[in-house]
Amino acid sequence: MNQILGHNYIGGARSAAGQTRLQSIDASTGEALPHDFIQATAEEVDAAAKAAAAAYPAYRSLSAVRRAEFLEAIADELDALGDEFVAVVCRETALPAARIQGERGRTSGQMRLFAKVLRRGDFYGARIDRALPERTPLPRPDLRQYRIGLGPVAVFGASNFPLAFSTAGGDTASALAAGCPVVFKAHSGHMATAEYVADAIIRAAEKTAMPAGVFNMIYGGGVGEWLVKHPAIQAVGFTGSLKGGRALCDMAAARPQPIPVFAEMSSINPVIVLPQALETRAESIARDLTASVVQGCGQFCTNPGLVIGIRSPQFSAFTQQVAALIGDQAPQTMLNAGTLQSYGKGLQKLLAHPGIEHLAGREQQGNQAQPQLFKADASLLIDGDEALQEEVFGPTTVFVEVADQAQLSAALNGLHGQLTATMIGEPADFERFSELTLLLEQKVGRILLNGYPTGVEVSDSMVHGGPYPATSDARGTSVGTLAIDRFLRPVCFQNYPDSLLPEPLKNANPLGILRLVDGVPGREAL
Repeated sequence: MNQILGHNYIGGARSAAGQTRLQSIDASTGEALPHDFIQATAEEVDAAAKAAAAAYPAYRSLSAVRRAEFLEAIADELDALGDEFVAVVCRETALPAARIQGERGRTSGQMRLFAKVLRRGDFYGARIDRALPERTPLPRPDLRQYRIGLGPVAVFGASNFPLAFSTAGGDTASALAAGCPVVFKAHSGHMATAEYVADAIIRAAEKTAMPAGVFNMIYGGGVGEWLVKHPAIQAVGFTGSLKGGRALCDMAAARPQPIPVFAEMSSINPVIVLPQALETRAESIARDLTASVVQGCGQFCTNPGLVIGIRSPQFSAFTQQVAALIGDQAPQTMLNAGTLQSYGKGLQKLLAHPGIEHLAGREQQGNQAQPQLFKADASLLIDGDEALQEEVFGPTTVFVEVADQAQLSAALNGLHGQLTATMIGEPADFERFSELTLLLEQKVGRILLNGYPTGVEVSDSMVHGGPYPATSDARGTSVGTLAIDRFLRPVCFQNYPDSLLPEPLKNANPLGILRLVDGVPGREAL
């Protein structure tokens, strides 16, 4: 049995100096769970940040193989958590056990994949330009570059993925892979889950002899501000609302030393249904689209919040099909009361808008979320009306009917940055609408053909990011192995003797990694 203490994790020890007690809530019943969690004091936040800073020199100078062993040990510990753990996560989030087991597998899979990247060594980005003493008019010095971890990272857990985007997954995994110790701010919606996972990370750290402050965790509301403003913190990872993400970005930018924030904040993930596809398989598209809208009660960052089609009898019939299916969907319990409340507010905004019509869905009341379907006038999208730009987090979507191909491009031009865009079409559609890819590339991080955006594969090629407000920095991704790059920076050594160079840059290439030498990639010793 895992003993839940509810104390903060600082430098490998537990601390409960504060007076404020927090409780975790059963998402289905609203009852408090039988554990208290002690909100971190300003002094504890300071101690956690300093513990991470003290661990940083030792942790970043470990070999990549040692860090890989740490990540693999975390994966093993997560996989070993039993049914009791799954039951706790289910109680805190109202998510089904199968989903939690799948998410746990994804989180440990991410750790193992990142360990592979570390062993492969490509994250170093090793580059060597050898000296050209004979070059005229000026000789070239010996120049060598590799990448190191930025320093301690503050990570904020997401509400909707208690494992994959929370204590161990997402930004924590990326930061640890990059050689950066972490101070994790536990999400108030699943504090008991966070404790189980934090314990697993600490066990892995002890087994692999990591420095004591490599992972720290604090509980509480409002403690995040102290963390982001702390001079020891060198970067922030965040998944949550646009309001929360913006506040962190502004806070980090206002510091005496501004630091980068990688925030994933808001996305409505448009789905474009093209004419030929509707001719051939409208029924199956309606079914699959509805399933994607209500999956996980619509609480995915990639939930399809907007569906766009060109005016035709087929699109009108398709709209009716989806309306009937949405009307038949059962209500679902959301992650917590706060999420349900903001879902209700989002629906009220849509219902009150004169250019938006309600097509299907029972009135939102009680303690579960009712799936809804709306239809908005195309001009709202073209003119950049805020109502269609704001994500309504939950099982709802908005249909937009455009007049023709030109209006479709105009409507997509009016969109803000998104995580994903989807095109449902036949080969003839993709030829006819070939301009859409170039347009969508500028708007999103991932374009899908004939799939639905609610699954995000953890792999080398995946992008889960996109232009603002999908993320605060479109140059990175929070899923996939490229996520590690966000917490690295390049350092160049000029005219260094071989004996003083870091391992990735030594002449003999002791790590056997792929390097760019005088513009040519290879693994050879020099």
